[in-house]
Amino acid sequence: MISITGNFRPTMRFLFLCLIGVCALLSGQFDSLAAPVNFDQPVVVALDADLSAVAAEGGEALRRGIEIALAEINAQGGLLGRKVILTVSDHRGNPARGAKHVEALAENNNLLAIFGGAHTPVILAQLPLLHRHNILMMDPWAAGTSVTQNGYLPNNIFRVSFNDKQVCQELIGSAKKQGIKRVALVLERTAWGRSNYQSLVEHAQQNDINIVSTQWINWRQKQFATEINHIEQKQAQGIILVANAPESVVVSNAVLNTQNPTLPILSHNGLAGGNFARELGMEKLRQLNITVIQSFHFLRQRNPASLRLLKGYQDLYGPIDKTAIPAVVGLAHAYDAMHLLAAAVKQSHSLETDAVRQALENLNPVQGAVKNYAPPFTTNNHEAFAVDDYFMTSFNNDGYLVPLAHK
Repeated sequence: MISITGNFRPTMRFLFLCLIGVCALLSGQFDSLAAPVNFDQPVVVALDADLSAVAAEGGEALRRGIEIALAEINAQGGLLGRKVILTVSDHRGNPARGAKHVEALAENNNLLAIFGGAHTPVILAQLPLLHRHNILMMDPWAAGTSVTQNGYLPNNIFRVSFNDKQVCQELIGSAKKQGIKRVALVLERTAWGRSNYQSLVEHAQQNDINIVSTQWINWRQKQFATEINHIEQKQAQGIILVANAPESVVVSNAVLNTQNPTLPILSHNGLAGGNFARELGMEKLRQLNITVIQSFHFLRQRNPASLRLLKGYQDLYGPIDKTAIPAVVGLAHAYDAMHLLAAAVKQSHSLETDAVRQALENLNPVQGAVKNYAPPFTTNNHEAFAVDDYFMTSFNNDGYLVPLAHK
């Protein structure tokens, strides 16, 4: 037996480290010699979301969805034998802050991917940096069409969430089913609102629905009387609402002050990312005729992954009725997105960005909580959902969203 002692030990250690470096280069584990991955440290996924502003409830749901998925992944040995941990930053809905966070995360050699948050404008500001530093982003909430249809090739953004173009098709279809021929649009004055405007106009024309008024609302706007008067004057039969929770409360209060307080409101998912029901108040909520688009609910999806997600939620965060989990679509989207990312790592046997991206684009079927992804993505389509994955919900007597069939 050979005994390694004295001055010979450092030499052997040096040769051993060199051998590891060569093998890692050949297997695609290093992006470059200047930025080696530290195999003694965990793999890092990052969440950069709004955790304190207008979509804090949604941001927390995203965090919890990732945490539950990571608990399952780490219990099964992690990724390529390494534990996976989550780091979290709060961009507060500010695009400049979101861009700064990407720059900081790019310095972490153990970073696998960033999970984006609720706000399309933030991700649009992050896009150039994500591609400059060759960082993958999983999008479990932001719905702007241009988030994934961004012109970058290769494209590092993969969405497990709503797509505005698809959402608008469903909202217009729902209006048509209700016999609404004259619709008003109320849109957040951001890139997200503009994204919806283009798609809503297109789908309204295709369905012979007349858009009689388009009104814009700013973040933290407190009054909407002038705008709602215009909508009344145009004799709109319904409103399609694209706004976050605080602005949706302002619009809802304005509707309740009209001569037709039960005017149908068909809402994007934005209001579900905050405390809409609590801020508006249950008495007012019960007077509204409001429906909200969703993609997941524990009353609707009862597959094995959904049941694991519910159990994981209750185990980690305490007992709660399955209808009362806040921002539940964000929870399910983030949970599925993390499992899809993990599946890509395992399929590619790599943590390197290019290899994981290619695996995501050619992934074998994965059963998620929301759906069976078969496949989730292709080279030309980084959208995991289709319009058939959406459904409309309304608020029950306790202020929680439930599918219309369970009302």
